[in-house]
Amino acid sequence: MAASISELVTVESDHFSTKTAHLRLTLFTGYRERVEEPQVEVVGQGPRVVLVHGSVGNAPATWAQQRELADRYTLVLVTRPGYPPGPPRDRIDFAEQAEQVAPLLQPGDHLVGHSYGGVISLLAASQRPDALRSLTVNEPPAFGIARGDPAVEDFLARFPNAPREPRAYLEFFLPLVGSNMKLPDPLPPELDAGARAALAERPPHEAEIPLGDLAAAPFPKLVVSGGHSAAFDAVCDVLERELNAERAVVAGAGHSIPRAPGYNEALLRFLESA
Repeated sequence: MAASISELVTVESDHFSTKTAHLRLTLFTGYRERVEEPQVEVVGQGPRVVLVHGSVGNAPATWAQQRELADRYTLVLVTRPGYPPGPPRDRIDFAEQAEQVAPLLQPGDHLVGHSYGGVISLLAASQRPDALRSLTVNEPPAFGIARGDPAVEDFLARFPNAPREPRAYLEFFLPLVGSNMKLPDPLPPELDAGARAALAERPPHEAEIPLGDLAAAPFPKLVVSGGHSAAFDAVCDVLERELNAERAVVAGAGHSIPRAPGYNEALLRFLESA
């Protein structure tokens, strides 16, 4: 889902230290398939906070305002495969990317996931419960755990006929997530690439969130919503209840919660108490 996309026009490739990829043997077909790895930027000092972005915006765009936390935390900014400056992908799968994020986690890490990255973070956390000191998710679109809620059903019903052209898709999508951003014409390359990546993403409501495993995990959880959407509220309500999680509502930026006034303060309070 969209995250801090107004920052995208300032993204530069030198935010990233390295770009890596490895070759995986595909046993059933006999050919070697190129698999992009996440691009990781590490800044700051102190306990590690691993940050996983959502749709449309990459890590530098999504987490721009969290850089001020680098004086007390080591920020591990993960840009997911398929997002600039990496090459595009025909399909982006939350399950595959959760398996890529999980090995990045080290003992004592805090994990923070925004939107689609929140779905990935829920799955990765269930794979590495021993590694985490805490888990925070901002409005993960895990709508599968709230099926039957009228707001969720209405939200999901809009997507089968969504436009497939990047600009038209953003004009359709942004109002749904509480954004009144006026799109530049033409779209900056980073924004065009981010929209194409969002269009390639596997629908997040297909994710099977292991609520029982996460509830049993020893680390504290924080669920953050933006106070703008009954559909996202329904998902966050289920997570709060089923995971016995803390809940924060940080309004003022729609679904782009990392940009909202007070988000850093709410996140810091939770991290420092974990």
